[in-house]
Amino acid sequence: MDPRAPARAIDALRRGWAIRITGPKGAALTLLPVEGIGADDLAAFDPAGTAPLLLSGARAATLKLVNQRDAADPEKAVLIAHPPALEPGAAGTLAAAMATADPVLDLMTPLKGPFRALPLAQPDLAAAALRLARLAGLLPAFFVGSDDVADAVIVPADALAAYEDSARLTIAARARLPVEADSRAEIVAFRSPEDAREHVALILGTPDSSPPVVRLHSECLTGDVLGSLKCDCGPQLHAALHEIGDAPWGVLLYLRQEGRGIGLINKLRAYELQDQGFDTVDANLRLGFAIDARDFSVAARMLSLLGIGSVRLLTNNPAKVEGLAAEGIAVVERLPHAIAANPHNERYLATKRDRTGHQL
Repeated sequence: MDPRAPARAIDALRRGWAIRITGPKGAALTLLPVEGIGADDLAAFDPAGTAPLLLSGARAATLKLVNQRDAADPEKAVLIAHPPALEPGAAGTLAAAMATADPVLDLMTPLKGPFRALPLAQPDLAAAALRLARLAGLLPAFFVGSDDVADAVIVPADALAAYEDSARLTIAARARLPVEADSRAEIVAFRSPEDAREHVALILGTPDSSPPVVRLHSECLTGDVLGSLKCDCGPQLHAALHEIGDAPWGVLLYLRQEGRGIGLINKLRAYELQDQGFDTVDANLRLGFAIDARDFSVAARMLSLLGIGSVRLLTNNPAKVEGLAAEGIAVVERLPHAIAANPHNERYLATKRDRTGHQL
């Protein structure tokens, strides 16, 4: 098994190339992403114009397919037959497929289908495909082709677990970094051989034998850098730095898991859905993703590499406490992290409280 194969597949998907996910006993699933390709790419992949579509179960539910036996489980991927609406040439097929895949377009293209769910012979390979789409930052939607498609990038499904294994994360560099909260701070960068994302830790104060105050902060370009009022990420980040700076010592872990792990582009799609009236939970589900796709084992690995086995965790999210505990990091105290709401994020904060268990 080549641990580099998933990285090649993710790169291929972002370039709009075909991939072939393989499994035991010769099982295979050959796929072309719906997003990021041109009409010529689709025509080469599906010259007959008959390729079915692979979608997430959640997206199939929004398309009213759950009354069909092969689409009844919203936790599983769904294969649908090439719909009649996708017939008029590759360009028309691609536009219709994007409308089928992207819920943001539902108000502009309300009439789609009819759709017919097909039996899915390789549900495990299909699940791996949806995971690869998320890791690539793409919509979880594919054209499904034949196994004789040329030049498809091959990835064994069982290599994906190794790719997502945080144990391969290592410290790459560290340096002194004076910051507003503490001029003595040190920054430590982490990376793994497969994943291009580089996580960082900022150590404030003087480490001693006491459990440090630790904040797990997921990257948020819109909030951290641009000052977005739609979320509380920017204020949380700055408040955490000052709270850690006031403690004997502590660590801010900055995790490159934008949009709760779905990536920047899909996060912006979720924002569009929120503008259409959906809350942050339903927006993620309509896009075909989990409510929270972050991997907190990465944070646990970073702490372990820093020699930290127990923490005072600055969070309102019980999933972070559970995620660290599951990886052997003891959370000796949970410190609440309350940030005042504004008119633009009141609903977002209420949704975190009411639907994802945040203890605000």
